[in-house]
Amino acid sequence: MKRIVILISGRGSNMEAIVRARAAEQWPAEIAAVISNRPDAAGLAFAQSHGIATAVVDHKAFGPGQPGREAFDAELQRVIDGFAPDLVVLAGFMRILTPGFTAHYAECMLNIHPSLLPAFTGLHTHKRAIEMGCKFSGATVHFVTAELDHGAIVAQAVVPVQPGDDEASLSARVLKLEHRMYPSAVRWFVEGQLAIENGVVRQLAGEAQSFS
Repeated sequence: MKRIVILISGRGSNMEAIVRARAAEQWPAEIAAVISNRPDAAGLAFAQSHGIATAVVDHKAFGPGQPGREAFDAELQRVIDGFAPDLVVLAGFMRILTPGFTAHYAECMLNIHPSLLPAFTGLHTHKRAIEMGCKFSGATVHFVTAELDHGAIVAQAVVPVQPGDDEASLSARVLKLEHRMYPSAVRWFVEGQLAIENGVVRQLAGEAQSFS
């Protein structure tokens, strides 16, 4: 039985999708904990209502700059490891992680980013895609590395950018696909269906790694 720890900063809608999919599909896994860097994160109440352990490591309790980031990550790692996870899932976790932290969870930490990586790393991805005249946008699930929004790509979801789209409308359409794609990617990991070969992720059961 694999153990999953999910990190959130807000509502955690992708966390909700993963929790529901795990229950509906009866994965050989349990959600061991949901952890937030914000004590007011709405997703904590959802997790608690589903009998999932929760914890908060408030980033504001740590000093600014690199020493503060490293101290925060050290405490976060201590709390995560207390739940003995096989997989750490970032679901709207809005913190830049230090190299030591990402190395500790190498090839067992997933993130979802709202763009077709390697395009549009960072913030405001849908707004930037519209401003650049992109004809397609989407989201990417990838393994986490020390480089922000990089790492081996597990799956991608693609949606057309429609005339008249704004950041909110495009984001809403992408999010619907995120809620299908991210649970699938987590299930693949849990079931041992992912292999990384020369930086490329293969789905060993032959399931499609693209969503639309």
